[in-house]
Amino acid sequence: MSEKVFHTNRIDPKGVLIASAVIFLWFLSLVFLLNFDLNWKNPLTYLGILIQTHLYTGLFITSHDAMHGLVSKNKKVNHAFGWFSAILFSYNFYWKLFPKHHEHHKFVATDKDPDYHSSDNFFLWYFSFIKQYVTIWQILLMAVTFNILKLFLPTENLIVFWMLPAVMATLQLFYFGTFKPHMGESQNAHHSKTQPKNHLWAFLSCYFFGYHFEHHDSPGTPWWRLWRVKEQNI
Repeated sequence: MSEKVFHTNRIDPKGVLIASAVIFLWFLSLVFLLNFDLNWKNPLTYLGILIQTHLYTGLFITSHDAMHGLVSKNKKVNHAFGWFSAILFSYNFYWKLFPKHHEHHKFVATDKDPDYHSSDNFFLWYFSFIKQYVTIWQILLMAVTFNILKLFLPTENLIVFWMLPAVMATLQLFYFGTFKPHMGESQNAHHSKTQPKNHLWAFLSCYFFGYHFEHHDSPGTPWWRLWRVKEQNI
């Protein structure tokens, strides 16, 4: 199929507004949760972890959209959002992610695809995925930031609401955005599977990236319009 019509020249200003909303909500939630009276008997603790995990995933999806030029037509604005949202997600480096993601699209499900592992083993694949993207500099920067923040904020809150959701979001992105869509054989042009239509679950699970064939078929579509491509493909 050819690339769908929901491309970059129709995103302004909505792309910037949505990216700003994701970043703002992440900050707002984090500030609240870092000052939250953490109690493991309180169900709000677990809800807070899930919400913050989802917003961390949103940071990465925002950075991902910027890699496709889908936050703004203005390249400087677009890349600024991509860089900033990647940094907020545990000091990921946008310009390191950028070429690897485009290699994934160009060489999907081959030995040249940095996101792919032919074993189909979840743990081996996840370890390979982490090795591609986690650097010693990220670990050092996270450690320095943690040790500074714990001077002012409860250590347990930092671990539970700042660090744990980042790890969980990495698992969420890997499972719904890489492992599930690309494991096994897929007899289509993009070597990608896609989940059945359920827009609510598609958003909650990974910002519509369970519609993964649709993303590869229409890389010029921002995450918040992927459901429309899904509707077209049914």
